[in-house]
Amino acid sequence: MTGLIEPVARLIESFSRLPGIGPKTAQRLTYHLLRAPDTEARTLAAALIAVRDDVVFCELCFDISTGPRCPICLDPGRDDSRLCVVEEPLDVLALERTRAFKGRYHVLHGAISPVDGIGPERLHIRELLERVAERSVSGDPYGEVVIATNPTLEGEATAMYLAERLREHVGQVSRIARGIPVGGDLEYADEVTLVRALQGRHELTDRSAP
Repeated sequence: MTGLIEPVARLIESFSRLPGIGPKTAQRLTYHLLRAPDTEARTLAAALIAVRDDVVFCELCFDISTGPRCPICLDPGRDDSRLCVVEEPLDVLALERTRAFKGRYHVLHGAISPVDGIGPERLHIRELLERVAERSVSGDPYGEVVIATNPTLEGEATAMYLAERLREHVGQVSRIARGIPVGGDLEYADEVTLVRALQGRHELTDRSAP
C-alpha cells in the first residue's frame, strides 16, 4: 500500500483477507491495535498462535477440538441413535445453544457447489457415509440422521445428495424445517428459530419414487 510503512501495510492486508473484512475495516482494526495498550496486541497475537498450535479437528465428527476426539464425541450422555449433519463447526455451536438436540454431530466443512468447484470429494462426506455404514453393518444403525445444512441452493443440493445415500443405512433421514430463512446461515439464527427448525424437521422423501 502506497504511503504506509511495511509492517502496517502487511497487517492491513492480512486483516482484509478474513471473511467479511473489507479494506476500510482492515484499516480500522490495524490502527486500533496501534493505539491500544501493548498487552492487548500481544494477547491477540498469543491467541492467534494458540488457535493454530492447539486446536485441531475431531477425527470422528470433524468439529473443532483440542484432542483426537471432541467433547461431544466423548460425552457418554449423548444420544447415540441420532446424528446431525452440519456444514461448519459454527453450526454445531448454534445448535448446542438451543439445547434441543442431544445426539451426535458430523461436520462437512462446506456444501456441494459445482459453480465453485466444490464436489463431494472436497467435503467430509466419505467419512460420514463410512460412519453410517459401519453402524448399519454392526446391526445398530442410526435411528435418525438430521441433515441441518443451510437453506441455500448449495445446502439443499447437499441435503438431497446425502439423503439418497443414507436412506438404506438409517432408520430415518430428516431435514430441519424452514424456520431458518432461505439464504440464511445457522450461525446467525436466534435460538427460538433454531428450536422451531429442529422440532419441525421432516423426513426427506425420495422424489424419484412414483
